[in-house]
Amino acid sequence: MVMTIKHGASKRSIVSLLKELDEKTGKGIDTKKYCGKVKLKKDALKIQKELRDEWN
Repeated sequence: MVMTIKHGASKRSIVSLLKELDEKTGKGIDTKKYCGKVKLKKDALKIQKELRDEWN
């Protein structure tokens, strides 16, 4: 779904659009409860670079 927010829109209109979007999407998962749960031993950027280097 796409919601268009025009330049100069008031905070009240943006909040109402976000509430409308939440109502239309219905059920979903709460992704915030998973925030910070994965513990990495290396830096995430280093892991990403290593994985990309494997393809070459």
